[in-house]
Amino acid sequence: MLLRLLFRNAIAINGRMIRSRDVTISLASALVVALGVAYAETGGRSMPHSTVVNLADLQAVPTKTGEMRLVFDASTPTLSELDCHITTLNPGESPHLPHRHPDEEVLILKEGRLEVSQEDRKTIVEPGGVIFEASNELHTLRNIGTIPAVYYVVKFTPHDVVKASTPN
Repeated sequence: MLLRLLFRNAIAINGRMIRSRDVTISLASALVVALGVAYAETGGRSMPHSTVVNLADLQAVPTKTGEMRLVFDASTPTLSELDCHITTLNPGESPHLPHRHPDEEVLILKEGRLEVSQEDRKTIVEPGGVIFEASNELHTLRNIGTIPAVYYVVKFTPHDVVKASTPN
């Protein structure tokens, strides 16, 4: 019955005649607003398809401890956030204090030498080494080499994980 009312030339609401064109425009506007809200909730970041990013296309952003190149930070169909960046860490530096977070990370050391602290363990990582940081486990790392350490970080945040970071 509603569809029949919508697609007639005009319907009466509160004694006023509303044309089907007006109803269609209103519904289309509501749809655009709903899609805009959904897009805004992802921060405008969505990566629903396969993609390629070349290192030469990434801008190095200076940090207190070296530099960072953002590869992507977006939602995907299965993750609320997929973050990938490349960090250059100066000798003797640590990117952050020991902390925990509910998402998981994989780091791949390209150059340099790192000391990784995970809970109460310390491990030396050489180029080509892979580091896995499990959900809610205390971790940090430090460049113990004489050259800048370069490593790739991939962080996975599933849709059902509440994002928060907790020091110590």
